[in-house]
Amino acid sequence: MNDAVQIRVSVVAPVCNEADNVRLLYSAVKEVMETLDRSYEMIFVDDGSTDGTREILRELAASDSLLKVILFRKNFGQSAAMAAGFRATRGEIVVAMDGDLQNDPRDIPRLLDKMAEGYDVVSGWRKNRKDKLLVRKIPSRIANRLICSVTDVQLHDTGCSLKAFRREVIQRIRLYGELHRFIPGLARVEGARISEIVVNHHPRRFGRSKYNLTRTFRVLMDLGSLNLFLKYLSHPLQFFGTLGGWLLILGTSMAGYVIYCMIWKEVPVHYMNVLITTIFLLWAVGIQSVLFGLVASLIVRTGTRKGGSLSPFLTAKESMRG
Repeated sequence: MNDAVQIRVSVVAPVCNEADNVRLLYSAVKEVMETLDRSYEMIFVDDGSTDGTREILRELAASDSLLKVILFRKNFGQSAAMAAGFRATRGEIVVAMDGDLQNDPRDIPRLLDKMAEGYDVVSGWRKNRKDKLLVRKIPSRIANRLICSVTDVQLHDTGCSLKAFRREVIQRIRLYGELHRFIPGLARVEGARISEIVVNHHPRRFGRSKYNLTRTFRVLMDLGSLNLFLKYLSHPLQFFGTLGGWLLILGTSMAGYVIYCMIWKEVPVHYMNVLITTIFLLWAVGIQSVLFGLVASLIVRTGTRKGGSLSPFLTAKESMRG
């Protein structure tokens, strides 16, 4: 398609070892998008598949100019794949979905209708989720509660990949780790209006799920980092200054104890050496924390004056080839 043509909707789907699903996914998305009176494009991102998915994607892209394919040399994870797809979009609205056919492309028109009400992000809610209870549903519910409490975005299902975004919002977000789960919260930092609709969810028909319990721990680690960023994004000196202040107080208290021991008590030399070393270490780290907070505050204020984004997003490290 000519780049001069205005694209209204971009559909982004990361896939990994979905050889049995990718043709069906392509056909289902294309069938739905052809019924809409909107120009569109499809972007499939292969996250290092080894089962023939890449060859199928190349074949589909060669026969359809509306399909763009991004191939990773190795597996970098869902967040990196989604980030690459988002950066390649040209549409005014970006729709993200999983590549395993559990999300239903027929829900895309409903997402777009909700977006037309003035929202910047519309998230899917898998109200009748077709997954295993212990391995998927329970960990997902726990993670959802934690994510909502940290990001202050009240959604029933933060883990649903089927979402619609305005391009100007999603382009400002940089993903890494498991941050694709936190996109609504990250969008809130940008001032986005967020809504949610109930969507269909189907059991997996082909292939194997990429989810395992170790991902839960990665989500929790990223959630801790996100919590820190959201709380102290605009005033980092409060965090680093407080941390440095407590370290300096602790070091000074230990110094007072050392002086007391030197005057009034007999203390072994090696014990005193350990205490003195610890004191200087606490003072050094405390001063560095305060200085780091000052530098971070200057960076934040400089970004604000220049109209830059204050969002704490990092660029995903990824390797691609077309």
